[in-house]
Amino acid sequence: MRVTVIGAGAVGCYVGGLLGIAGHDVTLLGRPAHMHPIAARGLILDLPEGEKNSPVKAVTDAASLTPADLVLVCVKSADTENAGRELAPALGTDTVILSLQNGVDNAERLSIVTGRPVVPAVVYVGVDMAAPGRVGYHGGGRLLIGSSPQSDVIATALTQAGIPTTVSATVQQALWAKLTINCAYNALSAVAQIPYASMMSVNGAKEVIEQVVSECQTVAHACNVTLPANMLQQVLDVAVLMPDQKSSTAQDLFRGRPTEIDFLNGYVVQKGRELNIPTPTNLALQTMVKLSEKTRCVARG
Repeated sequence: MRVTVIGAGAVGCYVGGLLGIAGHDVTLLGRPAHMHPIAARGLILDLPEGEKNSPVKAVTDAASLTPADLVLVCVKSADTENAGRELAPALGTDTVILSLQNGVDNAERLSIVTGRPVVPAVVYVGVDMAAPGRVGYHGGGRLLIGSSPQSDVIATALTQAGIPTTVSATVQQALWAKLTINCAYNALSAVAQIPYASMMSVNGAKEVIEQVVSECQTVAHACNVTLPANMLQQVLDVAVLMPDQKSSTAQDLFRGRPTEIDFLNGYVVQKGRELNIPTPTNLALQTMVKLSEKTRCVARG
């Protein structure tokens, strides 16, 4: 299978790297800082069973892409529309587009730009770019993807590559559940720059998370999405399952990059306003991250 990864950061390199090891023809499109080392010596994955090298291709210019069987879109939510336009060279007649992004509406936004169906996916893996062209693994690893005529074939290929993948007709509920987890952890981990287990040891953190989950549940219900009855416990379990993981928002802040906070806590705040539902805790966390972004921007300037 020919696979193109658009926005090959930690998640895209992890999934694309395992597909490459499994023998698929994988091309990563991403930042020069990571793509140049990968083009020179392959992509390195630090996995529980040890270091592995994936023989993927790596490019920095979308114009060099060729039609693929599967396109994995892994860009930040703010870049969704640009990515939709950029991936045009990778689209063949039967190309399947899979969105592996945070947030709940990226597949819809991509579909509008590309004029094609886009399969939404939920990613349950803790990874980071430990060094240029090197992926660090911290836990999880499975995917949930939406239904489509090609989803079963894609799920089989991903599963055989070591990425357990399930096809679900209720992926929207799962996207909201993942959004709730991100809203609970991302901002707190980012502002403190600490991993989940350390974050949870701070007095008051659990109470803040409980309030975030409650607000997300209320807004989701108003959007005709029912979150699991044990949503709070699922959220709390993340710190146990991935104790050493820092959120993607923490990684973005650390590297001085724009975060996705407006599409995480900010999305809940936006929908709450539209539906006249107060979301003060999500608003506070969104604002904290925006202030941190501004402070780091001033410091760099």
